[in-house]
Formats: sequence, structure tokens, C-alpha cells
Amino acid sequence: MSTELLGAYTPYTCDISAEAKKAFSEAMEGFVGVSYTPVAVSSQVVAGMNYHFFCNTVSATRFPIKGTAIVSIYAPLNGEAHITHIQ
Repeated sequence: MSTELLGAYTPYTCDISAEAKKAFSEAMEGFVGVSYTPVAVSSQVVAGMNYHFFCNTVSATRFPIKGTAIVSIYAPLNGEAHITHIQ
């Protein structure tokens, strides 16, 4: 019996699928100022796919600041993935 709720995000996993990696790369293309490296991902099926990527971050400054962030990305059925929120 599944404990996942219909329409809910999946639990985070460090096993990031090729599809999720592609969405992350598309959405982050050209993004400057901070480097984001995905560590884990959670997903939600909608008319396309919503992703929450837990990322390690490094600022592009003279004295880099390391941290973490949640990057939310929407990958539509047709079109390119894009960032919806960074927390």
C-alpha cells in the first residue's frame, strides 16, 4: 500500500533522474551570481512536472560564500523548464 498522497511532492531522493537533470540544466542556463549544485530532488506531477531541488550553493564573489538553497523548477509538457522560486 502506497503512503504517497495524490498530487503531493515525492520524498527527496539523491538519485536524480536524467529527466530531472535536464530540467535543472535548462532552467539554470545563463543564471549568474551563484553556482547551484543539486544534491537531492523532490517532484510533483502536474501538467508537466514541478521539481524542488535541494542544492549546495557558492556565490561568485571574491570571497565565495557557501550555503544551501531549494530551487523550484517547472518543466512544462511543451517548452523549456524555468525557475519558479529560489529559497
